[in-house]
Amino acid sequence: MTTINIAVFGIGNVGATLINQIHELNQKLRKEQQLNLRIRSIANSTSAHFTDAISKNWQTDFTTSAVPYNITDIIAYFKAENLEHVVAIDATASASFVAQYKQLIENGCHIISANKIANTLNHQFYQDLRLTLKKNKKKFLYETNVGAGLPVIDTIKNLYRSGDNIIKIRGVFSGSLSYIFNTFSKETLAFNEVLNSATKKGFTEPDPREDLSGKDVARKLLILARELGIQTELNNVAIESLVPEHLSCNTTLSEFQARNSELNSIFEQHKKSQNPESVLRYIGELDTKHNTLEVKLISTSKSSALGQLKGSDTLFEIFTEEYNEQPLVIQGAGAGKAVTARGVLSDILKLAVNLN
Repeated sequence: MTTINIAVFGIGNVGATLINQIHELNQKLRKEQQLNLRIRSIANSTSAHFTDAISKNWQTDFTTSAVPYNITDIIAYFKAENLEHVVAIDATASASFVAQYKQLIENGCHIISANKIANTLNHQFYQDLRLTLKKNKKKFLYETNVGAGLPVIDTIKNLYRSGDNIIKIRGVFSGSLSYIFNTFSKETLAFNEVLNSATKKGFTEPDPREDLSGKDVARKLLILARELGIQTELNNVAIESLVPEHLSCNTTLSEFQARNSELNSIFEQHKKSQNPESVLRYIGELDTKHNTLEVKLISTSKSSALGQLKGSDTLFEIFTEEYNEQPLVIQGAGAGKAVTARGVLSDILKLAVNLN
């Protein structure tokens, strides 16, 4: 029996769902794979709960037993217990927690992260992190950084390592923007009605301008570029923001929500300018031949892979020397706490295979 000892940082949507998924799957893993996933600590930004094994009633236990902590307390706990195969799960969106990665790695932790920040900081940090991992013989897995539960990063890595020259990667990288433009292109609703619906369904960030700005798509594009060995920075990504300047600068969220009908005329004009057989899609595109990274609104045929997208699915087209005329396509749910948590769990299982 191999035991993986887990510290979960961040117990919001993804972290909480992951803990519950581990509880549901653990008996099967013990029986079929001789693998025991043992959650030994859970923490939010200020408090941590330590135990031999987190129970099904972990939320109640956390409320009653969590204590203030810092990262050295977590490290000391795992060392005092003399535990091996320790994994720190980053289910936060915190830059300050990313700054603790090096200390965790140097003290015996592998890192699995749903947090994109570590892979989108400056390239010097990106390289230093990987040198620290190599020196300490630790793993850093982050499949969910780009496609939630979809195997996008692993596929890109495998193609790159096998020597298949990747020419272009493009697609709808955002589940929220997929839903918005799939719905807007098909329905006769005003753009702000579609936007409000997406926010109410939980597809967008609490402030939907985070999605509409294109910055999240740009981060995913940067991560994929770096997987191909391209040394570039986030400010090198050309981003076509969907938020007019007068609704982004010095405007509060409540003011934006009250005035988001001002977006309607802009996107209605885009819609009217379409060929009847075309639809709008907001895409990321990496072109290695021309060394460009772009986030932009495009018009595409309804019959194309991008044009046939439905719901909140994301889609990645990968053009290589081998997949040139017909690209390799990865498509599926690109957002949601359940699929993202399942992607993190998949990374834990991948790590476990490498430990045996």
